[in-house]
Amino acid sequence: MDLDVFVSAHRAEWDRLDALLRRQRRLDGAEADELVALYQRTATHLSLIQSSAPDPQLTGRLSQLVARARSAVAGTGRASWRDVARFLGQGFPAAVYRSRRWWVPTALISTAVAILLGWWIGTHPDVQSTIAAPGQLRELTRPGGEYETYYSSHPAASFAAQVWTNNAQAAAMCLVLGVFLGLPVLWILLENMLNLAVGFGLMSSAGRLDTFLGLVLPHGLLELTAVFVAAGTGLRLGWTLIDPGPRSRRTALAEEGRAAVGMAIGLALVLFVSGAIEGFVTPSGLPTWARIGIGIAAELAFLAYVFVLGGRAVRAGETGDLGETERSASLPTAA
Repeated sequence: MDLDVFVSAHRAEWDRLDALLRRQRRLDGAEADELVALYQRTATHLSLIQSSAPDPQLTGRLSQLVARARSAVAGTGRASWRDVARFLGQGFPAAVYRSRRWWVPTALISTAVAILLGWWIGTHPDVQSTIAAPGQLRELTRPGGEYETYYSSHPAASFAAQVWTNNAQAAAMCLVLGVFLGLPVLWILLENMLNLAVGFGLMSSAGRLDTFLGLVLPHGLLELTAVFVAAGTGLRLGWTLIDPGPRSRRTALAEEGRAAVGMAIGLALVLFVSGAIEGFVTPSGLPTWARIGIGIAAELAFLAYVFVLGGRAVRAGETGDLGETERSASLPTAA
């Protein structure tokens, strides 16, 4: 493409679109139709320039022009409770359901790794000695020791808030850092599984595995599921850079990135529930079976929410992406 010739041929259309957008008065019917037609043509011009002869200055000008025109044509959306209901009832569960082929294997493999590492730590005293001195290990694992008092060391409300903040940050990091080919996500997963394995191994070697499970399972089932979902989504985002499929890499990354942002918001709500369980249920005086039962109920409710509600939404065409009117204009690029 000869960029100078292209600009000369279409500059008048861009200037006319800019003039219509600057009009202070309300456009009449003919002018409104003209604005829509010029908006569509300018968006196509922008697409052609980006694919054939990218020029930063011209691309920037046309991008702003197309954005202004799109706002004038489609109007500016305002968030409402209907949007919140749609997100919670369709968008978020659909996004989690769509990424199940990533986070379910991630959950299974990570859990197996944590169990194997815990068994290795619990059956090898020499490994335990590298974690802490024998006296410190006894203090950690004894009845009323640090593993047990950790969950009641702070007021329930502040402890729940702290746990929620930390877990939400970890989930957000998995989602955001997935764009680096997923490598940081694998490190975050390994770190979390290693922490879990240390507790599992030390408490089992002290003959107190039942106590450990009674402390971890009430909140840990839902909490770890949220982390696995975030990690799986981050890995999927990283793979999109390698293999975007039939979409252009830019379009694929934008679509998956928008879904990941929505996922971060939804997972923050899920982790709020697990944080509340960890702050109020885990250290409570309820019997172990009751505490674990609450954790299992929360986990089953989330899985039903994803696989029943999310599966239904996906089959109805929901993708977890923004609505059509909320996305940037996307037109076919020149071959």
